[in-house]
Parts: sequence; structure tokens; C-alpha cells
Amino acid sequence: MCRNITTLRGLKPEATVEEIEAAARQYVRKVSGVQTTSTRTEDAFEKAARKVANATAELLADLPPRHQPPTTLPPLRRLKIPAG
Repeated sequence: MCRNITTLRGLKPEATVEEIEAAARQYVRKVSGVQTTSTRTEDAFEKAARKVANATAELLADLPPRHQPPTTLPPLRRLKIPAG
């Protein structure tokens, strides 16, 4: 599994659309090797990210609740530390 994708199941409150989309984009970046889209890759990348996000949302909705929350918070929930 990609180390940058965190577990979304069991979050309190539940994973947001933004968190699901961020995880989908990270997954698509990893498997495609496309870090920055271009005019040649953007349509395929966006289509794949939407499909992965939809599948992820469906999966999270269908799974039973977790007994314990995930050990790592998704990046969008981590405190932003200002540069000093």
C-alpha cells in the first residue's frame, strides 16, 4: 500500500468528500506515475480519480464500523504548523 494513503474507515467524524478525493488522487498518482497532469494526461487522470473516489465512498459506506479509530490522521485533519 502507498505509505501516503491513510486509513479513512473509522474516522470520527466520518471521512469527508475532500479526504476521499485526496486519497483517490494519491492512489492514481502512485499507480500511474503521473505526479503533475498535462493536457495529455489530465482527462484520464481526472476520470480515474473520480472512479476511485466513488468506489472508495461506496466501500466505506458498505463496511461495518471499526472497533478502534485509525492510528494515523489523514493529512487534511493534521494540524498545520506555521513556518517559523
